[in-house]
Amino acid sequence: MMQRKVNLLLLLFSLIGGAFGFAIGEIVLGRGLGELPGFVVIGIYFGVVALFIGLACLIAEMIAPQLNGPSWRQRYIGTSLKLLVPSSLVLLFLVGMLMEFVYELNPGSVKQVKDVALVIDNSGSMQQTDPDDARYTAAKNMIDKMDSGKRVAVMVFNERTDLLQPFIRVKDQSIKDQVAAEIDGLQPTDGGTDINLALSDTMDHIKQNNSKSGTMVILLSDGFSDVDLNQALAEYKAKKIVVNTVGLNLVQSDGSSLLQNIAHETGGEYYGVANAGDLSFVFQKIYDNVNDRTLVTERTGSQQGQSYYMILRIVALAILGTAIGLGLGLIFDNRYLARSFGVGGAVSGIAAGLILEFGLSGSDYGDTIIRLLACLILAGILALFTGIIPVKENGKLQSGPQRPGQSGRARGGFGGHTKDNRSSGF
Repeated sequence: MMQRKVNLLLLLFSLIGGAFGFAIGEIVLGRGLGELPGFVVIGIYFGVVALFIGLACLIAEMIAPQLNGPSWRQRYIGTSLKLLVPSSLVLLFLVGMLMEFVYELNPGSVKQVKDVALVIDNSGSMQQTDPDDARYTAAKNMIDKMDSGKRVAVMVFNERTDLLQPFIRVKDQSIKDQVAAEIDGLQPTDGGTDINLALSDTMDHIKQNNSKSGTMVILLSDGFSDVDLNQALAEYKAKKIVVNTVGLNLVQSDGSSLLQNIAHETGGEYYGVANAGDLSFVFQKIYDNVNDRTLVTERTGSQQGQSYYMILRIVALAILGTAIGLGLGLIFDNRYLARSFGVGGAVSGIAAGLILEFGLSGSDYGDTIIRLLACLILAGILALFTGIIPVKENGKLQSGPQRPGQSGRARGGFGGHTKDNRSSGF
């Protein structure tokens, strides 16, 4: 008999499982991104979340079998335990990898950033603002951690612009050391600050470089100069080149406003830094955000506001939520639960996708809370859908006389197999 009912203990345990899965997933995310391909990390993340949700729901039904029936607890727990890992961890690992792989694809004219141009203020005022040359230390530290497939160029400017290092692929440590040596050879200079000229000369070098890959600029300054933003940034916007700006110890609002506008107009980020000692952290954060696009982290750069990626994230989470729900049905070997949990998983996935899409901001603490909320939504909503879509207990014997040769198969399973002529099997 089909019934609408909710196992409140399963709901509670599912939320607890989602929280545990989130905690382990965050460790994987923090240690894995940058060390492993993003699609592998995200696959593990959702696989772990699904595993703990599945385990928690299984324990809840073992304690209070309100959805799958007491005969399931008596006879088929062993089968459910065997199906737990492949129907949660393995299934969601594969689906998560696929969804992340699709999410990381660059459609149409979107280019992956391979070239990074460092444009660093070397005017006379920097001798007071950054007497220990922490900005150059930050640049060297960032270059030292760059991927071997990327290229870097270094330019310094005051009233003129000097190309310190043309674009070069940092394919090994010797190249990185070579660029660091060029930076170490810099001498302090006098003179003012011409940001307009720096932007123009940087664009000239980018065009001379004729790269078919995407380019990102990091511009650091402690000053202000007159800049016609429409003219200076026209080619940057046409070529979709992001300019991230860093304002060092800017006490005048004109300087910070200028750098903020440059970043905003090109789809970049502005970072105000009061202490030069923090520049290494800021430079590394900017680099880490290059092409930073995973299903559970903030989208940055030229793709940040694109509706294509917004829709894709929500659809991907809906598919992942559906997979979690279907996996639960497989664990319980009950097609009715699979249908109910699957539909609930799709709804919870859409809700989680919306939360991630509009809640992620780039803040470490804030984004952690948003991901926790998304995991709890995934775990909670699908557990409630048995109260909306009716289910039938698994493991009950068919009633009435049997035809010759007909075995007493249990109802509700995915089945084809039997167990002592009673169970539905998987």
